Amino acid sequence: MDRTLVIACGALARELVAVLHASAWDHVDVACLPARWHNTPGRIVPGVEEKILAARETHARVLVAYGDCGTGGRLDAMLERHGVERLPGAHCYAFFAGPDTFDALAEPEPGTFYLTDYLAANFERLIMEELGIRRHPELRDAYFGNYTRVLYLAQQDGHERGGGAGDASADGAPSASDPVGLADARAAALALGLPLEVHRTGLAPFENALRGIRVAATRSPLPPDPT
Repeated sequence: MDRTLVIACGALARELVAVLHASAWDHVDVACLPARWHNTPGRIVPGVEEKILAARETHARVLVAYGDCGTGGRLDAMLERHGVERLPGAHCYAFFAGPDTFDALAEPEPGTFYLTDYLAANFERLIMEELGIRRHPELRDAYFGNYTRVLYLAQQDGHERGGGAGDASADGAPSASDPVGLADARAAALALGLPLEVHRTGLAPFENALRGIRVAATRSPLPPDPT
């Protein structure tokens, strides 16, 4: 039973699998929880804990690929009881950008709404529909009235929808030749009525964060159930 389980937010699934494959971490399994739980963070702690308890029968160690994710410290408190490491930081934006880069991006403009590749691709469902904005457009300003920009942290270069490297149209809408991720990000910014900025992160900062907690977990296998 010398296997490691990574319990991850579903929003990180694609990047997590890419990093594990590139790093040849052959003894690592992945269990993803629904990304939409970010809209209901009270579900994250019991969901992660359930996976940890089940893993005691099947895995020698567990890593958690979550930030605090709106749990108000409850996730960390639970993980400490179980002796489990998680990715450092409050949310996945810092994983993808790297903590120093993220701080440099965030500090000058705190009113920033961040997009990852996953959130850009699923913005309509997770934000516009699940937060009720499509049904009640007045909610947009209630939720986002204090934001000043959208910052797209692009993990991977998207393939183009058409030929060439197109720009947005005059009103900021996606053009037919935008890369897919950029087109999704432009559409999200347009829906929020905010300007868009793009910062390409790649996967190296996320890989470094994963490697750090993997080393910590290897040195400290899963302890006995504290209950």
